[in-house]
Amino acid sequence: MDVPFKNKGGRRKAVVPEVHGQQTQYALGEQIGFYLRQANQRHVAIFAGLMAEKLTTTQWAALVKLKELQPCSQGNLGRETAMDMATIKGVVDRLVKRGFVHTAPDATDARRLVLTLTAEGEATVARNLSIALQISQETLSTLTLAERMMLMELLQKIC
Repeated sequence: MDVPFKNKGGRRKAVVPEVHGQQTQYALGEQIGFYLRQANQRHVAIFAGLMAEKLTTTQWAALVKLKELQPCSQGNLGRETAMDMATIKGVVDRLVKRGFVHTAPDATDARRLVLTLTAEGEATVARNLSIALQISQETLSTLTLAERMMLMELLQKIC
């Protein structure tokens, strides 16, 4: 039996399919990935509309986490921001080009890059913190406080 899931606002009526034996019918509009992708698209659109300095979500994540961890290796920054090695390298390369991040070889391992924020990187983070909070608020604006807390808890559980 399928369990209905009412979307607040009544835009869609999704169903959580119950598996019968080894088979169940597959309908895209009933899949968690479909809704996660749409939620991410909404968040990215809000982010792009509000975030200053044409930063991407991955660049912002790297800047904020680097501010917290610096100095740190590129690999560690990738792990801490849930980015694979190729992605974090591209993000760091673009941030270096923009003058937000400084790289230097590690004193104990020349293969490893140590990252720190430049003065411009520090200023960029400071200028955009309140905007980042606004982006999160706007992304969650259709939910009650209890729903926001529940969503965060559930997403953390599946991550």
